[in-house]
Amino acid sequence: MPDISTLFVTRLYRAALNELAKPKVDYGELNASCLAIAEDDEAGQRWCEDNGYPGYTSYASLDDLPWRFPIFGALEKALDKHVAAFCKDLGFDLGERKLKCNALWINILPEGGTHASHIHPHSVISGTTYVAMPEGTSALKLEDPRLPMMMMAPVVKKTAPEALQRFVYVKPAVGDVLLWESWLRHEVPMNMAEEERISVSFNYGWA
Repeated sequence: MPDISTLFVTRLYRAALNELAKPKVDYGELNASCLAIAEDDEAGQRWCEDNGYPGYTSYASLDDLPWRFPIFGALEKALDKHVAAFCKDLGFDLGERKLKCNALWINILPEGGTHASHIHPHSVISGTTYVAMPEGTSALKLEDPRLPMMMMAPVVKKTAPEALQRFVYVKPAVGDVLLWESWLRHEVPMNMAEEERISVSFNYGWA
């Protein structure tokens, strides 16, 4: 029998945020806060309109949510613990330093809205926690990072194991946190639900 190894694995971390949170994060309060901030953030609204961004994101307008709102401060503290656990799983040697959150922002995607395929430069770990995931809303689509180099590789059978697929769709629940290395290309396909899809995304850099 041949000896077939699995090399250069891409890891995806998934957990309930409140498993490690002290104090627990109230996702009802987080939902209300996201909606209130989006309504008041005129600079963010203008940026979304000027750049053709569907719905709302605070990415370009508010860079201090944990300082402004206690609920986001509690969220960041919980995320710190999950990121530390993921770094341990990845075998990172961080020396005397640790990864720190360098960006945290709100995403509100209405019916028909999408977020095109992208990566997160200038960070090590990226991720999202999910605040509102209405029935029928889009999953997170992850792309095999080797895809641009595959050239003449055949299409993979739909029945092949998930680890062999070129694209993987992950459907998180409210309260989940997903983490991945920032070079992993991902996108949010069209939101087919009538209700808004709300999430909070973040980047961690090596301080």
